[in-house]
Amino acid sequence: MKKVGLVSLGCSKNLVDSENILGLFDRNGYEITNDPKDADIIVVNTCGFIEPSKKESIENILEMVSYHKKVVVTGCLAERYYEELKKEIPEVDLFIPIRDYDKFNKLLYSLDNSIDQTLGVDDEYRIVSTGPYSAYLKIGEGCDNRCSYCAIPLIRGHFVSRDMASIIKEAKDLASNGIKEIVVLQQDTTKYGIDIGDPNVNIFSLLKELLKIKEFDYIRLLYLYPDEISDELIELIGKESRLTPYFDIPIQHSESNILKAMYRRGDKEFLIKLFNKIRTKVPNAILRTTVMVGFPGETEEDVNNLIEFMKNIKFDHLGAFTYSQEEDTDAAKLPNQIEECEKVKRKDKVMKAQQKISYQQNKKHVGEIMEGLVVGKDNENYLLRSYWNAPDDVDGKIYFSSNKELHIGDKVKVKINNAFVYDLMGEYVS
Repeated sequence: MKKVGLVSLGCSKNLVDSENILGLFDRNGYEITNDPKDADIIVVNTCGFIEPSKKESIENILEMVSYHKKVVVTGCLAERYYEELKKEIPEVDLFIPIRDYDKFNKLLYSLDNSIDQTLGVDDEYRIVSTGPYSAYLKIGEGCDNRCSYCAIPLIRGHFVSRDMASIIKEAKDLASNGIKEIVVLQQDTTKYGIDIGDPNVNIFSLLKELLKIKEFDYIRLLYLYPDEISDELIELIGKESRLTPYFDIPIQHSESNILKAMYRRGDKEFLIKLFNKIRTKVPNAILRTTVMVGFPGETEEDVNNLIEFMKNIKFDHLGAFTYSQEEDTDAAKLPNQIEECEKVKRKDKVMKAQQKISYQQNKKHVGEIMEGLVVGKDNENYLLRSYWNAPDDVDGKIYFSSNKELHIGDKVKVKINNAFVYDLMGEYVS
């Protein structure tokens, strides 16, 4: 049997694409291998979001071609730098940009003429790689927000919502295969349906339909844009126990002048009101965000104000990254670009402040009994995923002990006994 190996880089949305690509190979009789030495074809699904991810993608491509197998490079980097990559890395057998996913099978035919030309990459044929209990559910593609620093619209194109009937069919298929948790995502999840033109098709109505699938114990949303979070959505999350009270809201910054230069909608006052509203309406809400430091024109005062904002809001999880000057974005042309060493210094300052905040937030959970899924084992301790942590390995971990043997995917209750800067520790209850 022929074998395919796949390297998936970048975000969870890219991982879903990788799973769809594996589905295509599976339907064509390929066995999946994790050892590139055993593969007949190696696929590298690249990320091209910022400079470090580009470098990681190039390094992985070069490593895979060193095995002297047939190599296919796809994903964001292949989309953005298609012609350049073909010239610079001729050892790659085939480049497939995102715009050509609808003819993935036809292009692949040049490497294997046994590929069925009627079987393309399809959302309904995935090889779920996130375990037998959890899966991502991608509900659309692209982005129209056009933030001044971001290359994603240049790579992924305009915002396009997926047909709701197709989403629900895939969700039901996942449920019938034993999936207990789904994580709903796209580049801007809260905007779902806005391009369809039907006022009854939106993220609220989609969640109502997903909640009808009783096999799902947990439904989580990722990537919520601040000014698109309606009161209706907040109230639904607060009311429905199977919707995890987990609000992943990347804000990028707190200061109104920086937000304006980033082309972000809303200002500091709006963000404060939003987070206070969420905490009031959903008292057990977990708040996660990302912030960017070193944006052109940012001052030390802006960074200090951002830290004060963080102390005020008290994010449970916060990630900081440095601004990357991406070609063809408006921010790349701005004056007052900041030196890399200064960006790193500011990032370290922000993360040091967040460590104290995270620790204080985590201590509030000591004594709490958390329900969730067993997602792994680390030495003598099991790992729990509850409403507190998402499955993308950005948040901390919940370790717990148990005298009873447990299995991956078990639904359990754990009493939290100890808290650390990023992680929690507990013991099995039932």
